[in-house]
Amino acid sequence: MRSIIITIFSILSLSAQEFKIEGQIKSFGENLPYANIMIRNIEKGTISDSNGKYSLDGIPSGVYTLEVSYSGYNIEKKKIKLINDTIIDFNLTKNNNLDEIVITGTRTFKRQTNSPVIVNILTNESLDKVQACSLSDGLKFQPGLRVETDCQTCNYTQLRMNGLAGGYSQIVVNGRPVISPLTGMYALEQIPVNMIERIETIRGGGSTLYGSSAIGGVVNIITKTPQSNTLDFSYTNQIINKTADDQIFNLNTTVVSKTKSRGVSFFLNKRDREYYDDNGDNFSELPSIENISLGTNFFLLPSENQKIESSISFIDEFRYGGEMISGSPHLNQQAEERNHKVLMGTLDYQINFNDGNSSIISYLATQLTDRSHYTGIFPDEEDEINTHLNNPPYGTSTANTFQVGIQLNHKFNNFFNGANVITLGSEILEDKVLDEISSYNYKIDQTSKSIGFFLQSDWEISPEINLLSGVRVDKHNFLENLIVSPRISTLYKPISNLQFRANWSTGFRAPQAFDTDLHIAFAGGGVSRVSLSENLREERSNSLSASINYDYPTENFIYGFTVEGFYTKLNNAFLLTSIGEDDFGERFEKQNGANAIVKGFTFELRANYKKKIQLDGGFNIQSSRYKNAVEYIEGLNPVRDFLRTPNTYGFANLNFTPNPSVNGNVNLIYTGPMKLAHFSGAPEQQFDEILNSRSFYEMSFKLSYTFKEIIKKSSIDMFTGMKNIFNAFQKDFDSGKNRDSNYVYGPANPRTIFIGFRMNIL
Repeated sequence: MRSIIITIFSILSLSAQEFKIEGQIKSFGENLPYANIMIRNIEKGTISDSNGKYSLDGIPSGVYTLEVSYSGYNIEKKKIKLINDTIIDFNLTKNNNLDEIVITGTRTFKRQTNSPVIVNILTNESLDKVQACSLSDGLKFQPGLRVETDCQTCNYTQLRMNGLAGGYSQIVVNGRPVISPLTGMYALEQIPVNMIERIETIRGGGSTLYGSSAIGGVVNIITKTPQSNTLDFSYTNQIINKTADDQIFNLNTTVVSKTKSRGVSFFLNKRDREYYDDNGDNFSELPSIENISLGTNFFLLPSENQKIESSISFIDEFRYGGEMISGSPHLNQQAEERNHKVLMGTLDYQINFNDGNSSIISYLATQLTDRSHYTGIFPDEEDEINTHLNNPPYGTSTANTFQVGIQLNHKFNNFFNGANVITLGSEILEDKVLDEISSYNYKIDQTSKSIGFFLQSDWEISPEINLLSGVRVDKHNFLENLIVSPRISTLYKPISNLQFRANWSTGFRAPQAFDTDLHIAFAGGGVSRVSLSENLREERSNSLSASINYDYPTENFIYGFTVEGFYTKLNNAFLLTSIGEDDFGERFEKQNGANAIVKGFTFELRANYKKKIQLDGGFNIQSSRYKNAVEYIEGLNPVRDFLRTPNTYGFANLNFTPNPSVNGNVNLIYTGPMKLAHFSGAPEQQFDEILNSRSFYEMSFKLSYTFKEIIKKSSIDMFTGMKNIFNAFQKDFDSGKNRDSNYVYGPANPRTIFIGFRMNIL
């Protein structure tokens, strides 16, 4: 009897004791700082310190499941029986890219498969495989996205998401809207790929978290952060249709301290492209570009629970298009000249507390742009010539963007038997835009200010069900009333590889100048300019989407697909309406027009065999139409279709790596027919018309070979390939100085051969 009592007493004493769990988080010998460690049975957790060490105190004896997660790595779990202080180490492995950590959909860290909204990822490695030289080259390989060139002379580009024009999408850098309307016209080409770590894209309404102009979706450019000591540089020479050279030099270097508590990275990009004339009229179809971009990222971990991150970049670009004659642009028959100087910077501070369950993030971001430019046509009449020479249409532009904000995240580990992450934030955004050409009596002078508050609940009701809900309230200085933008999304995972999602969201666009409004086009021997109506109201949207996502991984083979249906209704949609001509050309005004509906389906396919053969692709079938027909050109029959918006488009990308030294890539971009406006003026075009373009395919390939250890701890990649193999370039460009510069469709470049090398020093 005595022994039984002693045994019972010992058990009770043991159960009353509390113990400590500690250990090290590594990946193949490298410490992983700030990994998440969670005891699932009691929802108690912490994060590893700067050396990858962690400690959990006050744990009662028992049987527990210890779970470790880290961005870009597979989740590791260990089951332990705790009867004394225990050391448990983890060695994480990198994941297969089908379940990356993403932040854009919720503004918190979350795995793709656990996110209630679809987030697509384009990594730096993927950009390299398709030989992307700029952001515009890479975004073509994201489902639901299409990048188009909109000017024959200056080649400004815009991004279309799910059938909506560029002004409906929010492009952010590290989550901050530092790309101003003025800079946005050329930013897709100006941002080099060697500053990009990855690109996260969400389709559909994002105004709840990101405010105005996120109706179509959000593209988040995440820049490279220091991770290890590296140095690499590359050189590429592209020959455009045997005629023009395009030379690109990239440099990246990173230094990280031994303790991983601080690090700095630096990038440099230099690009020199000659102008290119496709139809032999001595007017360029591709402008010349001289671009230098450089920048740095820095992080500091003052303590185990604090992190400071900062980035700064500078872009200096000269761009010229038009008559290919050297000298002052105002002496040429027709020309556009742009000289941009762009400075962008961000600063973030994060502190974690409550055993990693709470965090506060404060941030500021800014962008400063100075632009000098010329846009003009040399007149034919003698009196107009004198006026032109005495007062040529040179202009100046400035744009200043500033954002400051704070965000609080808190995780309730026992919220109605589930877990709920509450995100509360506020931010102030100011945009100042001045664009002026005095000789045209053209001036846009705007200062837009908005303050926004957002609240989000990310409720994991069960391992199978997640409910994301949120609301944002914005006060914009151009609007009298508050703008309320709610959204709700749900995720259902009946099995680990299958996800069903449904989403409803609202959005808005404030009545301010957008990037395309700041473009002055040539047509019919004059220039067209855009102004804003005094009675312009905000544009509102309601969006619905539903999707099925399936991924099946095996030891050697991974395949998956996504099918998404989307529906967006636009109220008070913005329209450009002709308000007549003046001495310089056509005038347009942005007005509120008819309602519109954009709907369709997005299909995604992906497969991977032993990481040696990888296939991914996307295809869109959609309809973008106004409720009532719109008169795009005065005197012509109105139409309901959005211009420059094909009903079908997509891409396919095949990558193969037969051995570690050889890599090959073949890709295809398809764009279906679309309605275009074509104004008269050029010898080939005697009248204004609305027409249908032809469909086109753009196929490219790249081959590379890696020489390893030529120099200790280094490698050299030699690569070559061809873009637009079959030269599916537009065949009916206007010619001469009176051409319609906006009559552009088809691939951005003709057939282009490239060759280059890249050297990496570890």
